[in-house]
Amino acid sequence: MNSISVRALLVRGMLAGLAAGALALLVAYFLGESRVDAAIALEEAHSHTHDHGGGEELVSRTMQSTAGLATGVLVFGVAVGGIAALVFCYALGRMGRFGPRATAALIAGAALLTVYVVPFLKYPANPPAVGNPDTIGKRTTLFFLMVALSVLLAVAAVILGKRLAPRLGNWNATIAAAAGYVLVIGLAYAFLPSFNDVGKDFPASLLWEFRLATLAVQVTLWTTFGLVFGYLTERLLVPRPQAVTAENGKANRPATVAG
Repeated sequence: MNSISVRALLVRGMLAGLAAGALALLVAYFLGESRVDAAIALEEAHSHTHDHGGGEELVSRTMQSTAGLATGVLVFGVAVGGIAALVFCYALGRMGRFGPRATAALIAGAALLTVYVVPFLKYPANPPAVGNPDTIGKRTTLFFLMVALSVLLAVAAVILGKRLAPRLGNWNATIAAAAGYVLVIGLAYAFLPSFNDVGKDFPASLLWEFRLATLAVQVTLWTTFGLVFGYLTERLLVPRPQAVTAENGKANRPATVAG
């Protein structure tokens, strides 16, 4: 794939990421922000006994839930869209007989699984008022460690599956590679530390709704990206029937002789 095609795919990936981020922003605003506000209200209700003489907040809650949320989600969408486009450039033609649209869908699904779902099952997102402030640095580090481990193991599983395919066949090799991935991830779940910082007085329903909302944001982001990017790449890389027919007609047209 030449540099012009890579550049064109990178631009399309970033545009698809922007579109995906816009839809994910709507989900985050309408499903997530109300849960965040409820959690903040609970946190403030429990802090009435503390001193309120602190300084003013640097960023208002209104700014956080509008411009701040939009900036974060849209920038994240464009960034992961560009990265996924580069992965697409490498993966196209190396994942079997999948066309551009199917390859884009597979990459989006794999990204959702490895980058978010697998780490989420070990270290799920928590709303405000949940979690010990003293452990936030450790929890953040372990979450990103889980993301890196999940991605690296997924890459290793793909390589293992390709090497086993000539001996076991594609189906058995895929099962073996997936089983290896699940096994190592299970060991990571077992040996990495867990945190149970949810207070007994925090509503379980609010915690569950917040975590579902964060999951819905990621599902929306990657599903939209896979669909939009697949459509854009197919238009770029697959010749349209009308164009092919027109070119064939020109090639078969007899040349006129001047005279």
